[in-house]
Amino acid sequence: MGCHVNRRYALLAAVLAAAGLPGTQARGQDRPLQTPDAQIVPTGTLRVQAGFDFLQSVQFPLSGLSGDLIDAGALDLRLGVGRIAELQVQGTVEKFLQVNAEAPAPVVPQLTGRNSTHDVGDFSLWTKLRLLGEHRAPGLAFRFGFEMPNSNQARGIGNNATNVYASAIAEKHFGRLAAFGNAGVGILTSPNAKFSQNDVLIYGGAFTYQLLKRMRLAGEVAGRYSSRTITPALAGTESRGQGRMGLVISAWGFDWDAAAVAGVYANDPSSGFTFGVSRDLKLFGRRGKGWRSREGAGSPVGVQE
Repeated sequence: MGCHVNRRYALLAAVLAAAGLPGTQARGQDRPLQTPDAQIVPTGTLRVQAGFDFLQSVQFPLSGLSGDLIDAGALDLRLGVGRIAELQVQGTVEKFLQVNAEAPAPVVPQLTGRNSTHDVGDFSLWTKLRLLGEHRAPGLAFRFGFEMPNSNQARGIGNNATNVYASAIAEKHFGRLAAFGNAGVGILTSPNAKFSQNDVLIYGGAFTYQLLKRMRLAGEVAGRYSSRTITPALAGTESRGQGRMGLVISAWGFDWDAAAVAGVYANDPSSGFTFGVSRDLKLFGRRGKGWRSREGAGSPVGVQE
């Protein structure tokens, strides 16, 4: 337990320390980070991101299961639909849990294997609006969306509930350093109680730092916080959070990323890692006057000024 706590504080300290680094403008939120940024993907551009997560000792209070979780095919699609608007789809194609322990819980899980279970992840749809471009003051944006009930709660991994989120985002660049964060509210349906919900705080603080022309450091602490005591009726809406620290390397027209993961709360993973790849695809629109290549990326698409 002490080692777990030490890892959490060490990762958090590294994130905060990097915020003081001196410092070319870095990109904002993308893999391996989960904190949204205030930037909008260029109009007509689809940013395709896919990854793989391995998380140790994750607990699921709704089903009473705990074990090692694999997220296979963690997808994130960002589409620029205007100069100030972006649409986003996030979700996991398949989740696999190696069950190490099982405790009494509101939902009796139906395992798909002897000591394992798997299920599709819950997908979410988001809209982000840029409210203020970054100048001397930070750039500001507003993001809202909802999570769909794609999972089967009997599999023991998902909640099979519809949740709604809204948050404000701020971002500021300091030379090579980009710092950004969000704060807002999540309205989570209680999977084990009728006509009940749990309103939680959603938060995130993150940075990217351009180490080399094609390499940048990225880190964050992000999650949700519930101020209510989690009873069986509210199981599945408990506090969740992760700290992430890793590298993004641009090569062969793609951005490749890898990061270490540590949990923030008791039900979160004790440790883990994530890796993935992303690429921009130009679907419609023209490369107009305000177009420039994305620094450090081999992709032919760019960022609007």
